Amino acid sequence: MLIKTLIALAVIAIVVVVVVASRPAGFHVTRTARIAAPPPAVFAQVNDFHKWDAWNPWAKLDPAMKQSYEGAPAGVGAVYIWAGNSQVGEGRMTLTESRPSDLIRIKMEFLKPFANTSTAEFTFRPEGDQTVVTWSMEGRNNFMAKAIHLVVNMDKMIGGQFEKGLAQMKAVTEAAPRTSS
Repeated sequence: MLIKTLIALAVIAIVVVVVVASRPAGFHVTRTARIAAPPPAVFAQVNDFHKWDAWNPWAKLDPAMKQSYEGAPAGVGAVYIWAGNSQVGEGRMTLTESRPSDLIRIKMEFLKPFANTSTAEFTFRPEGDQTVVTWSMEGRNNFMAKAIHLVVNMDKMIGGQFEKGLAQMKAVTEAAPRTSS
């Protein structure tokens, strides 16, 4: 009986490993919003990590989160470091590309609860008197991430936070006074 139980457990373990290993090697999450403001105004909200507190959805999950800044004050070379509760984890973001009113690319290094590196992008497209902003993130799934994604839908989890962040960014940007050009 013990041998049959051990064989059954080994077969189950092999099936689980095969299923996890067959999961996608990468992930991509994207959300888009329209903001009634010109691209430079929306771009400014993202290009300066100091402005993120006003709309960053993860900051709302842990108001006691520790935050620090390094490098450039804004744009390429700006660095944002955070350490918070289990909902926000710990990590570092480095702004690696900044094309005014067009694109921002950020290297995201997650340290806790699981180590991983991803890339976030924001694009800004003028449309009449509005800006269409798209927030996306992509990365690789290691074995542990593949296992977690069996039970956690990455698109819903991260995408839901992107939606909240974009809605808050819209509120903040649209409420800001406009400077005449």
